[in-house]
Amino acid sequence: MGDVGAIEDFLILTLAALLPALIYLLWVRQSERLGLEPWGLLLRLFLYGALGATIIAAILELIIVDLGSAISQKYPGPDFSFLNGGSTAGTFFLVLVIAPFIEEALKASGVIQYKSSMRRLADGPVFGAAVGLGFGFFETLLYGLGAFLTGGLVAGLLLILLRSISSVLLHGSSTAMFGRGYAQSVYQGNTTSTASYYLLAVAMHASFNALASLGAIATAFGVPNAWAPYAAFVGLLAAIGFAFAAIEHVRDVITQSDYPSAARVHPRYRPPQVRTAPGPPQRRS
Repeated sequence: MGDVGAIEDFLILTLAALLPALIYLLWVRQSERLGLEPWGLLLRLFLYGALGATIIAAILELIIVDLGSAISQKYPGPDFSFLNGGSTAGTFFLVLVIAPFIEEALKASGVIQYKSSMRRLADGPVFGAAVGLGFGFFETLLYGLGAFLTGGLVAGLLLILLRSISSVLLHGSSTAMFGRGYAQSVYQGNTTSTASYYLLAVAMHASFNALASLGAIATAFGVPNAWAPYAAFVGLLAAIGFAFAAIEHVRDVITQSDYPSAARVHPRYRPPQVRTAPGPPQRRS
């Protein structure tokens, strides 16, 4: 009976993490009204982010943390303290530097992997969103399972809900922006856009993590412990607002992309007003 209950709880947590990510994917897909991407392709991209990028990122981050901790122990001192994964500086270095660079690179690899399926410029951010949302789904499920094991089903569901309105959106948005840059390099010959938009994705990721960690950052900088919960709450609200603003910007990017035939028919597109020269005066009869 216990095994059956555990399986049911796992299914509930999986659905709770999966459904918001798929709803967001549908939301992004609908931004491109002409030539919608086939669901089969989007789900393959989604699975790439979920089962490929997430697992590899976790392994690489674990290796880097262990290697950094070994270096900091062999060469003790302030110069290498940020490499110690067990220290406060090491935690911030992981969250604000290592994780954004590694995770965005692995999610970007999914967009590049499916280059042959791109048909136009607007496909880049849609592909990126699909990979990022898949990554966000599986990462959120793993966090939810951890909370479930320590605090029960309600704790797991609450954490999944919180991450579904914040980090899942961020992962989709940051990789979508990389996808835009990569598509520009493919279709417009802009050789620097892939690298510049990758750095933009990293910056978005790091900024979101900084907001979500505001309480811990405030404590590390000497803010009294009594104020730390307020800083954490403000940071959480800011992180959620940042995530929703980012995904809305992605939808605008898709809508107003350099695919003019799609943009002209999209209801959210507002074509520029073109002024015409006045014609000759009409002669009155």
